Amino acid sequence: MNQISRKLCLVIVSAAVIFAGCTKKPRPTPADTSAMGSNSSLLPNSMGNLTDASANTLQPRTDGVIEDADTIRGLLVSVYFDFDRSAIKKDEQAKITAAADYLKKTPQYRMMLEGHCDWRGTSEYNMGLGDRRAQGVKKFLQTLGISADKLQILSKGSLGAIEKGTAEQMEKDRRVDFVILKK
Repeated sequence: MNQISRKLCLVIVSAAVIFAGCTKKPRPTPADTSAMGSNSSLLPNSMGNLTDASANTLQPRTDGVIEDADTIRGLLVSVYFDFDRSAIKKDEQAKITAAADYLKKTPQYRMMLEGHCDWRGTSEYNMGLGDRRAQGVKKFLQTLGISADKLQILSKGSLGAIEKGTAEQMEKDRRVDFVILKK
């Protein structure tokens, strides 16, 4: 019995030591992660290597639209969501209809739907919520006659969200952006 007690104590102490070392890491701010972009191994293969030469291919525009050889951002207005919701509000549906009309007028292009969240919530939860928001917009576009092969989904979660921002800033973080894909 004494030997069993010793083994039990050893197991309990070992477990306590192991779990005491496990602490939740603080979430990095966007400023902390901006240096990661310079490491080309972190970039998706589809983007290739971004160099100073490729940065010069951006076409400056006065209307807030950012265009490069592969994408157009900011041409279509983002769809905004309520806190912790992925349901599309009635007053946001016209924006999705405008995106569908654009794709019908420009059949050579496709569209990526980027789902975003504000900073509240875990990274995993926010990635899922961003995905649900983008999926909801995709389904709405499909009901408007847009083929699924014209649409891609990308959840950014809370990446780029303003941590501890004002209510107005957080409202702008809860969105789906339309990125037009030229290729």
